[in-house]
Amino acid sequence: MSTVLRSAVVLVGGEARRANGQEKYFFMYNGKTFIERLINTLEHVAGEIIIVAKDAEQCKRFSHLDGVRCITDIRSGIGPIGGLHAGALAAHGATLFVCACDMPCINPEVVRYLFDVLGDDDVAIPSWNYDLIEPLHAVYRRSSLLQYLEDHESYSLRPMIRSINTRYVSTEELRPIDPTLKTFTNINMLEELERINAGLIIDPDNE
Repeated sequence: MSTVLRSAVVLVGGEARRANGQEKYFFMYNGKTFIERLINTLEHVAGEIIIVAKDAEQCKRFSHLDGVRCITDIRSGIGPIGGLHAGALAAHGATLFVCACDMPCINPEVVRYLFDVLGDDDVAIPSWNYDLIEPLHAVYRRSSLLQYLEDHESYSLRPMIRSINTRYVSTEELRPIDPTLKTFTNINMLEELERINAGLIIDPDNE
């Protein structure tokens, strides 16, 4: 199998409790579902797209999508770090962009920039300030992820980010590419979906 230079991993697991039990990846925005918009975006910047679901039943919900591979968590019930682990194991690329399924406005040029500035670091992660970072809108080095995930105590992504070689990318550094930083818009509740469909941009600082 040929090596894919860059991979994209979309995490879709979870119970959607903050979305009134509805599946956020099938929310509609500008005539397409969130997952369709993500795929259309990521296929321009990655050689493969991997969807990480919580189980085989959830994977079936994406069987109609072309050009993607759906896998399931190996370590279930531990949150995003479990999806990150499964995605890193499945990826063929040396580097991977990881995002959540509730981010329908991801900018492909921002993703490309994160890949390009990774350099020799383990992760290129957007940062609003020291405490507010975007681990589910970041580019990771696959080998570094797998090494960390072999033996870790915390299920939080933040300790991982702080313990590996991290390239913090200020959100101000990204404004020339995405002036309103709409790429970081994420939808957790139906009310937020109504706002974005009405043309209102959600400020991540107020999330």
